[in-house]
Amino acid sequence: MENNTSFDAQKESNPADEELLLRAQSGDDSAFEQLITRHKRSIYSVIYHMTSNQHDAFDLLQETFLRAYKALPKFRRDAKFSTWIYRIAINLTINFLHQSRRKSPKLSLDELDMDAAELLQLQELAVGAHTYDLEQRQLRLKELQVILNQALQSLSEKHRVVVVLHDIQGKTHAEIAKILRVPEGTVKTRLFHAHRLLRKKLSRYIGSGNF
Repeated sequence: MENNTSFDAQKESNPADEELLLRAQSGDDSAFEQLITRHKRSIYSVIYHMTSNQHDAFDLLQETFLRAYKALPKFRRDAKFSTWIYRIAINLTINFLHQSRRKSPKLSLDELDMDAAELLQLQELAVGAHTYDLEQRQLRLKELQVILNQALQSLSEKHRVVVVLHDIQGKTHAEIAKILRVPEGTVKTRLFHAHRLLRKKLSRYIGSGNF
């Protein structure tokens, strides 16, 4: 009985997204604030890795949750809240990048400052199956930061977003397909081509490592 009570208390203190969403759609702003707190870090991460600019990422993050809040009454819950909020963020970011490219086609190298820890998985892909100790891996990451950023930012938005979602955020092909509203096969194809492009751009720095 005590275990059940403990489980119920834990569930109440940490409600699922679906419950928070229902409450938010009923006018409970505190529930929406909980959703923001829960998802803002991952949403900021995907926007930042798409734009490689902290100020732009923060502005787009704010706009993402503002758009979501305004659209709450119309959201039919035909997708998870996380899928929906990712979709809003990515669409806003891609539109922003299109507008920015028309204004300024070149990206400043001063803005290329990807976080090394979050690039760990991508770095492992880049260097292939070689084994490094912790110190060597951290050194390798530091050396590749700017190079990886340049390579990632050189990809088209449709290729960049699948790399960010899959290789940096660890989402599955199926999850990405739902976010982007494309077939899973399309995600795999884009990821394959993105990896090939990145391998080509990085080959002179990392030798023959395979993705």
